[in-house]
Amino acid sequence: MTQQQRAQVTRERAIDGAAAVFARLGYAAASISDISTETGVSKGSLYFHFTSKEEIARAVIAREQELGKASAERVIAASASSLEAVMGLCADFAHWMATSILARAGVRLTTETTTFDPPLRGPFEDWIPLIAALLGGAAAEGDLRPDADPETIAHFVIPAFTGVQMASGVLTGYQDLVKRVREMWVVILPGMIRPERLAAAHASLDRVLPEA
Repeated sequence: MTQQQRAQVTRERAIDGAAAVFARLGYAAASISDISTETGVSKGSLYFHFTSKEEIARAVIAREQELGKASAERVIAASASSLEAVMGLCADFAHWMATSILARAGVRLTTETTTFDPPLRGPFEDWIPLIAALLGGAAAEGDLRPDADPETIAHFVIPAFTGVQMASGVLTGYQDLVKRVREMWVVILPGMIRPERLAAAHASLDRVLPEA
């Protein structure tokens, strides 16, 4: 293994370990010492790869976003409709959150950190337009009510989904997240779907988030 390859392995190990620390402690309580202990990477080596704790946190978020986007592309490609894709993305992320330390770390950092400069707006700036575009497709496919605006719904769905994640994390350690996300959609659908398409919308929900 070359020196460059060893450096890359060390950097990846640092990101993985930092994700575990941030998921467990949050950004404010985590320290470089905690990350060094978790990863077995010396402080000197950490500072060789990253200039600060914030830079490590941003690397964790970037990794989480990279994997999340790749998974989203697969979900969208496999969906039978635009509406099913929207619900499928929520389902996919809920399952990932329930099992992945990286996903939990990325979400916790995004929702807890207000001191970064520039602020952590990227995840919201990525996901809200994507959901709005898919809901625009759902409108074109005849699923949305005439008064349902795709962008307005997207600006509601993403914060609502974020809130459901946070509550599930606090109350059950994400053990009930998939169930709560399904319940979120059961509540939302009647307000956005044409009455004559509501049964089909619930069938799509059952495909991506079966009732336990």
